[in-house]
Amino acid sequence: MKLRKKVYMTAGYNTISLGTGRKEFHPKKQRPGLEHYIKEAGVAVLEQIGGAKNVDEGVISNFIAARFNKQANLAGFMPYIDEGLKYKPAVRVEGACGSGGMALTTSIKSILSDTADVVLALGVEVQNTYKAIYGADILAQAGWQKKRKDGHAYFFPGQFSDRAGAYYEAYGEDYARKGMAKWFALMIENARLCETAQEFHNKTPNLVDFHLANKPNGRFFVDNLNVFDCSKVSDGASAIAVVSEEGLAKIGVAKKDAVEIISFAQVEDDITKDPENILELSTIKEAVRQALTDAEITVDDIGTIETHDCFTIAGILGVEAIGLAEAGKGAGFVADGNTARDGKIPMNTTGGLVGWGHPTGATGIHQAVTIWEQLTGKAGAAQITLNANKPYGLTVNMGGDDKTVAVIVYKKG
Repeated sequence: MKLRKKVYMTAGYNTISLGTGRKEFHPKKQRPGLEHYIKEAGVAVLEQIGGAKNVDEGVISNFIAARFNKQANLAGFMPYIDEGLKYKPAVRVEGACGSGGMALTTSIKSILSDTADVVLALGVEVQNTYKAIYGADILAQAGWQKKRKDGHAYFFPGQFSDRAGAYYEAYGEDYARKGMAKWFALMIENARLCETAQEFHNKTPNLVDFHLANKPNGRFFVDNLNVFDCSKVSDGASAIAVVSEEGLAKIGVAKKDAVEIISFAQVEDDITKDPENILELSTIKEAVRQALTDAEITVDDIGTIETHDCFTIAGILGVEAIGLAEAGKGAGFVADGNTARDGKIPMNTTGGLVGWGHPTGATGIHQAVTIWEQLTGKAGAAQITLNANKPYGLTVNMGGDDKTVAVIVYKKG
């Protein structure tokens, strides 16, 4: 969508992405709940924008707290962040793993409709309340439930295992696995530079060789992916302020400390239908096309990308859907180091879903926070050197098996 007025994002914050891999995590010890993460992320943003008095609306994104936490009506937690948010409008949005992206596009629309100058967008998920096999059944609700009984016990790993298997058959398994192993290695290396990342403490040496040595085994997991091809179960929250030009002045933030939203696309495919082409993330492809067309730029103008790598094969197929490589050449593009932090197009610079973590309702907002940090020079140890001739950032947030997609184009304010 082309924007009729200027919209910005600023004051981002991520909690720790908590789960296996973090030193603080222990499955038998009590851990923080939803309200802890909501308050931590919300308060951190409010402290950067002059307090709750400056917020006009709130949007909270979450996939399935009603199952994982037996808690619904999450919009009611906005005043819990700060009493200054009491009696202000708020809404909860849900689009499976694409919920965070929907929170951002909903917030942008509020700015465009002149109902708000400052929107607090916050995403949260707490999933480590169930063992993985039971949690996988809950997460399967992001897909078409009438097909659930025909799917793998680990439903979404099974879905993307099928995509990986088709990719192996079409282009060669060894070739594909090398690209997927490189993706895994880059995500862990990037996560080691980000203190909030779930894999921040990961010290595994020789990551590519380690990944390749762990061959997929359908007797224990799924046929075409190993567990390291998958993002982990994560608890956490991310938040950011979405503001108008007047909103920036109200909160006292300079444009140099914000990113401008140039365009966005939020699109849907039919959840009841199988992919027309299992080798293509067609909904991502269309959403990226719309967003780049409306921004009047090409993918070659993008300096850094955060894409939805719920599985390494999703990272490879995402590279192709975004237009960085032709069909079948994404694995080679990644294996050659083009998506590394010092490569042709740095991607997922704090680790993406595989490395930073995947608190599902928060992921799209985490992506936006990372782009904001990178384009404004606030990424700390994870900071990359940006090409002055490529001043744009891109986020791609996907819900389900390429069904709900939000894509946003950013530029330094």
